Amino acid sequence: MIISESKKYTYEDFLEIIKMLRGENGCPWDRVQTHESLKPCMMEEAAELLASIRIYGQTGNPENMREELGDVLLQVVMHAEIASEEGLFTMEDVVDEVSRKMIRRHPHVFGTCSADNSEEALANWEEIKKEEKKDKEWIVSPLREIPQELPALTRASKVLKRIDKNYEKGNSYVQNVEALQEAVGALKSYDHKPDSRELEKIVGDILICVSDIARIARISQEQVLSDRIEDLIEKYEHALNEL
Repeated sequence: MIISESKKYTYEDFLEIIKMLRGENGCPWDRVQTHESLKPCMMEEAAELLASIRIYGQTGNPENMREELGDVLLQVVMHAEIASEEGLFTMEDVVDEVSRKMIRRHPHVFGTCSADNSEEALANWEEIKKEEKKDKEWIVSPLREIPQELPALTRASKVLKRIDKNYEKGNSYVQNVEALQEAVGALKSYDHKPDSRELEKIVGDILICVSDIARIARISQEQVLSDRIEDLIEKYEHALNEL
């Protein structure tokens, strides 16, 4: 492969670059990475991509988003290259599988099924996904299918929604508010002891109630909390600037 500042690199060039980095004469750091060791990198790069989307919304400049998309792609290709070395699958297999998935899950585009709006399209997607997941050995239950690695607020919302749909009717908005008031009452009357499991349970109950209220109201908990954190930072930064 020709290395040049003036060259416009292609997707195929990028795959070759990763192979070279992982090769015998490649980078000492890249060569020793594993699926496990790269997990923190994927989390960080995903977060930085989300930050770049926010920056783009604020500035209209796509430069950072373009860079961060590349970093996420790097993680995907690194995992695929490691898997290829292990004899599991290749990047070509990954592309083939996701392409087939997109075709299967969009019968209103590639088949005879119809969808007049986004809700119907999503319903098609969920029904086909449910059928695809049948008999997968790593799926113990509909609830265990939701990854533990998700942020806790996001996971709580998904678990509560899945319980409401598959097991029993969940609490209503009013019932959750009442349960929240009860948990806050327990918190007020609690005789504080450091490192108490009882206190942890009370706080956990409060968070679950808040999560269910947000789910019912279709509020993104992660986004709301992030926005409030930003408000808090701005408040104290403004206060410090006035000193």
